[in-house]
Amino acid sequence: MASAAVIAKRYAIPIILVVLAVIWQLVILPTSFPRSHYDVIGVKQNSTSEEIIEAYQGLALQWHSYKDTEIITENVIEIQHAFEVLSNQFRRRDYDLFNFDELQDVAKAAKKQYAGDKFSRLKLPLLKMSETDLIDDNSEVLTAENFKSMLGEEGTWLILVYSLGSGNSQQFAHSWKKIVDWLDGVANTGKVELGEVQLASYLAERNRATGHPFFRYGLPSIIAFPRTCRRLDCLVRYSGELNVDAIVDWTATDILGLPRILYYSLEPLVKVICFSKTGQRAAPFLRQAVRDYSAYASFGLVLWREENATLWWNMFGVDSAPAIVFLKDPGAEPVVHYGATNSSVFHNLMEQHKSHALPQLRSITSMDLGCDVKGYSRAGNDTLTWYCVIVAGKLGSKLSKAREIMRSVQDNLTNEVIPGTASISSLPDSLVAAYAFQQKRLTLAWLDGDAQKKYCFFYLHSENVFETCGPRRYAEEEDVPRVFLVRYRRNNSEVNIDVKQQYKNIWDTFREDEEGLASQLVAKYNGSMEGPEILSWMSNTIKDGDSSDLPYFRAKAPDLNPEESNPAWSRVTQKIGFSSKRRMTEKVKDFVTGGSDYMKDPRIGPILLLASALYLGALWLRPNQSEQKNDKKDEGGNVQSPSSSKDKRANVQSGHPSKDKRANVQSPYPSITDDVPQDAYQALESDSDSDSK
Repeated sequence: MASAAVIAKRYAIPIILVVLAVIWQLVILPTSFPRSHYDVIGVKQNSTSEEIIEAYQGLALQWHSYKDTEIITENVIEIQHAFEVLSNQFRRRDYDLFNFDELQDVAKAAKKQYAGDKFSRLKLPLLKMSETDLIDDNSEVLTAENFKSMLGEEGTWLILVYSLGSGNSQQFAHSWKKIVDWLDGVANTGKVELGEVQLASYLAERNRATGHPFFRYGLPSIIAFPRTCRRLDCLVRYSGELNVDAIVDWTATDILGLPRILYYSLEPLVKVICFSKTGQRAAPFLRQAVRDYSAYASFGLVLWREENATLWWNMFGVDSAPAIVFLKDPGAEPVVHYGATNSSVFHNLMEQHKSHALPQLRSITSMDLGCDVKGYSRAGNDTLTWYCVIVAGKLGSKLSKAREIMRSVQDNLTNEVIPGTASISSLPDSLVAAYAFQQKRLTLAWLDGDAQKKYCFFYLHSENVFETCGPRRYAEEEDVPRVFLVRYRRNNSEVNIDVKQQYKNIWDTFREDEEGLASQLVAKYNGSMEGPEILSWMSNTIKDGDSSDLPYFRAKAPDLNPEESNPAWSRVTQKIGFSSKRRMTEKVKDFVTGGSDYMKDPRIGPILLLASALYLGALWLRPNQSEQKNDKKDEGGNVQSPSSSKDKRANVQSGHPSKDKRANVQSPYPSITDDVPQDAYQALESDSDSDSK
């Protein structure tokens, strides 16, 4: 029993490998390679349509002879299934080239539905469809010729692979048309029919075992080439449900990396509210606008419900949907646009309404507003003196009220009528500010004193500046918006002459940063927040600044804090978007899902048998090598016994070498224990020695 257990343990692995090889070849592999449709009908693969019909009719005669008595067998449905595939030119083409058979699921359902029923109850054909092309849409029809030029174009491409013999492709036609319309202006779209064999084979996946092209997720198949991808190893295949909402969201989020529009907004920005009746996700062009205009506006979506119509009318003046509302300034009337929009229309609306009526002073707007010490006036680079009036404060109700007052002041300056031939010296004091504003030498803006606290502290440095600038130090702290005017002035020589100076010493080097800056003088408004008083103060200050020879003071002001270049939604979409990490994830996913391809690999069985044979060979060589080691001879030519070998190994393990080993070790120095010294030689006897004997 002990010897049998030892033998079984010794040969367990090769036996298991042989059993696996037999199971693979006789069980798994046949189920992975079912009979082809040609074998089911009994024709060759190169048979004509007439031969296929003739063979099918011969089989059908057998059914009709006993259709009222014989129950339906699986062979009947298999034959009908094979005939419907091979009798259709498009289905047969797809089956021969890409092993695509859309009727497999239909046949399985029919076998389950008609199990045990009579033949007369079987409804034929199994699948009814019309052979028509897809509905006309705006997507480009791709061929092997124009596909090369498509790869040379910039932008993202979404490609539909379909077949005229696929019922699912025909049902998907209406959805694809909607997808093309939704992605208009955001991504390029194209479609490929399987009749374009070369291009369809290029876009198809390859079976890892056989190398045969196929479409893992069936037809229609959605393939995306991201913006920087023009190779097969980086394209992305859609594996979700075939509906418009899911595909558009996958394209916008995963491929384009566009942000989702959430139900929140940021206080300082223009608010854009989109009302929808359908409840669908935001269109890709709208999500693209969120990314492009995130520095100017915040976006939100509202599902229109009739029970809330009164609320939206009272708040924004909206009475129906779809509609887009722009909320620009506190107290200002909302701007409402009714009707559906597309990419170009929405882009024009955003360009028109992206800024507040009273603009906000920010790092991206300071140059355009003429409120930057490094820049120039809105009137042009030749203007030597210009002004910027700023209301600063912390976000809240008081700042909103101050902004509303300054916006009314700006409206008065805009609507004031100035004679065309008037000069600033001939105008009454009340019109000086309006004259400067209409000449674009005066700009009104507002400043977030918390976000731009360094800039605010620089111009409003005083004991009570913390009421206006910086974060709130405690909850009960009073917010006090303040108005100040900055006069910018450039030297005439600096405007017309651009000479690079050579600095002579270290003090001149320190002044290098101040070169190219306009001089600044600041005037603070200390009156009440009333429009007429502010307007009068502005006119008097501007008149004094233009007429008086004020000191030329130049200093480098703190830079405005840049807006967050990587907002929260951007960080999320970077994780979602198409990156190198995502490419690796897609490759791992493809490898896992492609494991089923190896179930059709006929090489697995022989490989298992080869591994078993190699293992048996290793087992056979191992005892022979051990016997050869036991039969080694010693230096005298005698065969060493196993016991002597064991004794020698025991001596070595115990740390005491054997006598033979000690004897074989030769010392490099002579010793008295040597029988014959190493350097000894025989000397000749002399005559005196012989005589003495």
